Amino acid sequence: MTEYLNVGKIVNTHGVQGELRVMSVTDFAEERFQVGNELTMFKPGETKPTKVKILTHRQHKNFDLITLENVYNLKLAEELKNSELKIEKDRVQALPEGEYYYHEILGCVVFAEDGSKIGEVKEVLETGANDVWVVKDAKGKDQLIPFIPSIVLEVDVSEKRIVIEVIEGLLS
Repeated sequence: MTEYLNVGKIVNTHGVQGELRVMSVTDFAEERFQVGNELTMFKPGETKPTKVKILTHRQHKNFDLITLENVYNLKLAEELKNSELKIEKDRVQALPEGEYYYHEILGCVVFAEDGSKIGEVKEVLETGANDVWVVKDAKGKDQLIPFIPSIVLEVDVSEKRIVIEVIEGLLS
């Protein structure tokens, strides 16, 4: 069964020519929404996804505006609101060493250097300077772990294992 990763959600239409306003959830919007690229669309309430082809792409404010093949007017565009746009997991490109996709980090178990288990990564927050991993500990409390080299010592996404240095004040 094919696994998919979200790249965006159609949140509204734009104009009357079938242009769609997409809230992007990818760091690679230029590549994902490139003219000629194919994505998989999941419409709300439908079980079977649809392949769609990008005809145009531009950015406007905080949104990506796209048109899709065979969507040429407002009526057709309206029917696509709230649809998710995804890409097959095996189509993502490799990242440089030390960089990870969110889906690779989510679900990883975090350990201290001494081998004690801290918890599991449940969320990744983008803070600007560096990402922060939200780790739910055994008591159900969220621990915030900054993704910086002085704290995160080892990341093994294939084993879903992360080792950190627990400095004073890091854990509550």
